[in-house]
Amino acid sequence: MRKFLPILIIAMAAVLALSCNQRPAATGKTAADILGSPDYPAISYGGYRDTTRDIQPTIPQLKEDMKILSAMGIKLLRTYNVHLDEAANLLEAIRQIKNEDQAFEMYVMLGAWIDCRNAWTALPDRIRNEESPRNAVEIKRAVELTQQYPDIVKIIAVGNEAMVHWAWDYYVEPAIILKWVNHLQNLKKKGELPETLWITSSDNYASWGGGGSEYHLEDLNELIRAVDFISMHTYPMHETHYSPDFWGIPEGQEDLSDMEKIDSAMSRAMDYSIAQYESVAAYVKSLGVDKPIHIGETGWATVSNEHYGDTGSRATDEYKSASFYRMMRDWTNANGISCFWFEAFDEPWKSAANPLGSESHFGLINIKAQAKYALWDLVDAGIFDGLTRDGNPVTKTFNGDTAALMKTVIVPPTLIEIRTDSLTP
Repeated sequence: MRKFLPILIIAMAAVLALSCNQRPAATGKTAADILGSPDYPAISYGGYRDTTRDIQPTIPQLKEDMKILSAMGIKLLRTYNVHLDEAANLLEAIRQIKNEDQAFEMYVMLGAWIDCRNAWTALPDRIRNEESPRNAVEIKRAVELTQQYPDIVKIIAVGNEAMVHWAWDYYVEPAIILKWVNHLQNLKKKGELPETLWITSSDNYASWGGGGSEYHLEDLNELIRAVDFISMHTYPMHETHYSPDFWGIPEGQEDLSDMEKIDSAMSRAMDYSIAQYESVAAYVKSLGVDKPIHIGETGWATVSNEHYGDTGSRATDEYKSASFYRMMRDWTNANGISCFWFEAFDEPWKSAANPLGSESHFGLINIKAQAKYALWDLVDAGIFDGLTRDGNPVTKTFNGDTAALMKTVIVPPTLIEIRTDSLTP
């Protein structure tokens, strides 16, 4: 036996080395199976309950949220960064629920945040074509989490609205996003990431070539060729202030009822988003590229005391948000497009200095665990029965009083008001 011992040791070492070099096992559905399927509704998710991200949501809190979202039929989440505890805790929360309930199904598009050098500062050397040294750390952590949870992480998104020109505080050139997308694609080729993992970047429609020619750079073209799919953002709610002609009540509709004017404006908002989607598709096609295009982010806030509120474009309330939500879900489902609705829950930290700022009010469920108007039918159907968020059962906003809700709904301005700049946001 002794003479065979060295051979046995060598054989065992070879098996161990082989196992260490094996590609992470990506069990269950793949990104190709999930994206574009109406059976896998998607949503953007953040679990923060407080006015600061210094207070991270706990795993029990994250599990509460996952059960609520699962009850709604959601099966695909989008996150935004991995440098805080939330992303790792979320993946662990999903795994724990899966271990408790084999029928539970939830997947993640894991976001890796990308910044320029000296982002979020007033320093003069904040240069868009030089990146933050933190980017490498962020990507490395995203890789580690994907390797640890290959049955849950099906997509990595490199950057969030990092290439759009109005992202002054952290904007980077497409070459930087391309660098990290290629890095991740190479890790797939080397077997260090699952072969079925899809890589993208999630950015404004203009950044994907759907805007002006100033975006049509060769590095962007190479990025379009490098990603597995396009993840584009469209926000007609924001455009009700910045490009409001589509929003204003046009001549000839003055005699419509208030509700007809509102519904007509919301239909125009939906058409606006479809046009942005089609502009990206046209640019991608012009490059001779054929790959999926999904909506990585769209949404409609329900509260604003800024540009979009009662003294501005009069866009934000629960009725308009619900209308856009339903139209967007219907259109994307009918056309094989995934839509990551922004977002699942209100997050107070996003406009902590102004509690009525729109950024804190994009959720379908508010901080009190009240389902907004878009989800009232689900409350009526009892899908949230027995579920709580921080001890609160999921109930309806306005105590379910439609008349009370409708008192908050204001007709959009006319085109004449918009063009004469008579609004006072």
